[in-house]
Amino acid sequence: MKVRCVTTGHDATGKAVFVSDVEVNGATLDHLPGAEYHKLWGADAPPTFPDGGTQPQYQGYFPPLGGYRFRMFTVAPRPTPGQAPIDRPALLGEMEEKFPGLGEHMEPDNPGMHTTDTIDFEYIISGEVWLELDDGAAVLLRAGDTVVQNGTRHAWRNKGSEPCRVVVFMLGVPRQPSGRDMARRPA
Repeated sequence: MKVRCVTTGHDATGKAVFVSDVEVNGATLDHLPGAEYHKLWGADAPPTFPDGGTQPQYQGYFPPLGGYRFRMFTVAPRPTPGQAPIDRPALLGEMEEKFPGLGEHMEPDNPGMHTTDTIDFEYIISGEVWLELDDGAAVLLRAGDTVVQNGTRHAWRNKGSEPCRVVVFMLGVPRQPSGRDMARRPA
């Protein structure tokens, strides 16, 4: 699926101008059919305006302190009976190759569960998905719902038969380490 991304900026006199109008292709994972990830915008540090509106360079799936990411992702429906089981080591390797930093945040003993040092603002575009937190606490989210995720341990679980599309803006924030957080971080 392609997503249109229109970008603005400033010309040499400071006037607002359109800089780009492009369609962004989603990236997929061979080992997780139905999942798709759109990299729309981001930076590892706050911008200074006026600027030319060109895409800043940045590293990693998740932003560092003060950095940000604007993305869209699709949570695939759970596997259907008869579908081949997911090769978890191969999936994590492919994640790390295509989306550096994503796989390393995934808990090895609880597929999909992860914690990041970000505040995430999410909007469900279509479909429905369960947002699962600690101890199995979960809430069903549907198209039009929003989430403000405050650096919590979570997983997205699509128990339905249709894909769920989510737009997210992530901002890197500081975390004060606690025993609970340290115990859950993958080695």
